[in-house]
Formats: sequence, structure tokens, C-alpha cells
Amino acid sequence: MPSHYTITIQPNDGSGTRTGVAPLTFEIVNHDDLFAILSRIEANAAVPPAEAAEFVFGLKLFLEVLIRHRKNALFAELWSPMSDFVKRLKALGPRAPAYWRTQYCQS
Repeated sequence: MPSHYTITIQPNDGSGTRTGVAPLTFEIVNHDDLFAILSRIEANAAVPPAEAAEFVFGLKLFLEVLIRHRKNALFAELWSPMSDFVKRLKALGPRAPAYWRTQYCQS
């Protein structure tokens, strides 16, 4: 069953104070439960904890567009490497191996 979300991006000045730019809000439908994926990414330490939500939501937003347009020439060349990346990410299981943390999670 697809999951429905409302995404809001609110510009701020870097200290948390809203700017004069109006927020952008849009609706998405995703075939996955994004919060369940976020929990798995936090558990396997694929990225630093402070970046987990940014990683999951950014990746999943992009992947849904990629899936819908995978036959479009602009997106077609990304299909195979992104598919390979997602397979490697899923293979991390409950805890990322040390080599992943060392190679990919350095600040």
C-alpha cells in the first residue's frame, strides 16, 4: 500500500529565523514507508546520524522521479548505477560494516 506524505521546505537565515520567502509544500506518494527506512538507515549507520533524514528523504524523492522517468534519455543512464547503489545500501543490514563507515561516513 502506498504511503502519502506532505513535504514542506521552509527557508531560514541559518539561525532558524524564517526568511521572507514563502515555504514550498507539496504532496508525494511513495511505495515505501519512509519513516521505516529512516529507522533502518539510522540503525545501520550508513551516514552520520545528523544526515540520516536528509539522506533518506532526498534519496527517496529522487528515486521516485527516476523510477517514473527511467526510460527518458536524461534519466536512463542513471538507472543502473542507482539500482546498484540501492542494492549495496540494502545489503548493509542492521549495522553498516566497518569498511562502509570508514570509507563513506567520514565528516
